[in-house]
Amino acid sequence: MSTDTTTAEAVAAEPRDRGRWRRGPYLRIAVTLVLVVAAIVLAYARSGSGTIVMQAIVTGVLVGGVYGLTAMGLTLIFGVLDIVNFAHGAFLALALFVSYWLVSAVGLHPYLALLVCVPAMFGLGVLIQRGVLSRAMGKPLQNQLLITLGISLLIENSLLLFFGADPRSVELPGERGVHILGAVADLSRVLAFLGALVLAGLLFLLLQKTRLGTAIRAVAANDLGAQLVGIDTRRIYAITFAVGTACAGAAGTLLAPLVTIEPHTGALFNIIAFVVVVLGGMGNVVGALVGGILIGLVEQLGALYLPGQSPLLSVFVVFVLVLFLRPQGLFGRSS
Repeated sequence: MSTDTTTAEAVAAEPRDRGRWRRGPYLRIAVTLVLVVAAIVLAYARSGSGTIVMQAIVTGVLVGGVYGLTAMGLTLIFGVLDIVNFAHGAFLALALFVSYWLVSAVGLHPYLALLVCVPAMFGLGVLIQRGVLSRAMGKPLQNQLLITLGISLLIENSLLLFFGADPRSVELPGERGVHILGAVADLSRVLAFLGALVLAGLLFLLLQKTRLGTAIRAVAANDLGAQLVGIDTRRIYAITFAVGTACAGAAGTLLAPLVTIEPHTGALFNIIAFVVVVLGGMGNVVGALVGGILIGLVEQLGALYLPGQSPLLSVFVVFVLVLFLRPQGLFGRSS
């Protein structure tokens, strides 16, 4: 009798639990949208110019898309391998220099360099995971952090040795201003944003609609259970790290016409990527894209609130607030 009662209670509670689960993300999205609108209204009150505010919004969204792509690779690696990858920014810097070399020495179009950079970074990711990180699996967290930090230092100093410290840049042929909702954005920013959205969409389809994606999600959920149903987890670990590294490579190529290329350029994007991952939710790929766009908006609107200060100041204010109010991120699950 008690078993039947328990079953009935569970069945009765299931719709309520499902409704609560559904309301949770929608409520967080609604609250986030309200806060974004409030921030825009306050930015308008602060600046007194709708043109300036619209320029900040457009620039923030365009840059935020690339931030999201960078963070998607980082959060994917964490979600599956449970490794905090401090070398992610160094991979992005390496892609910047590879793109620069392909444009300046080979004469390739800056965005056609994606066809070289993405496979090359994928292969590098496989080699590093199989040759180095696989030995750290299951080891204490500090061991993994030191290994990825060491990889980062090795890449950055190798770039410094071979290319020197002189800043470099990549020019996009036909660069011009594009008018968007009364604002003006460089063509390179628009193309970088669109490219980031396309690549993010392809990654989402890979994870949701393919057998490989199903295997990756299974390993992320329970690696032991995945092994029991016949999934080669060692192969999935290598592929996942390679995909995450390829995302950093793609972001580096898309950013090449936008930034000054130096051996330590990736360090800034590494910091922003970690903030985006925490905001969107550790291991949540969609959350990383949304978080990237939000951080892009915070960075640009923050410059209106705090003129003369570093744009990262407002980003870190949001970062600290998220850690206090919702440590698991906007789309992370409560433990």
